[in-house]
Amino acid sequence: SEFLEYILEQLSEVEEITYRAMMGEYILYYRDRVIGGIYDDRLLVKSTPGAAAYMPSTTEELPYPGAKPMLLVDNVDDRAYLCGLFDAMVNDLPAPRIRKK
Repeated sequence: SEFLEYILEQLSEVEEITYRAMMGEYILYYRDRVIGGIYDDRLLVKSTPGAAAYMPSTTEELPYPGAKPMLLVDNVDDRAYLCGLFDAMVNDLPAPRIRKK
């Protein structure tokens, strides 16, 4: 998606950003932690204390019907803002589970 590519370009200074396509949407990972996703050309992130503090005036939106509400990132054109948001959130997110072999 063009929007996904735009967001990835905006986050190009942040290392360890990966994504996975899922049912026409894209799940975004930061340091192997699910941080949010692209849903209908909207960047939504998990509702964490860091995200709420960083974006106090944000709105909650549903990524898809029946899902938990997530926070809408409306300032996607500001690279530094996006990178700061991801850094503000990462420690709120559960560390990736180590898969046993």
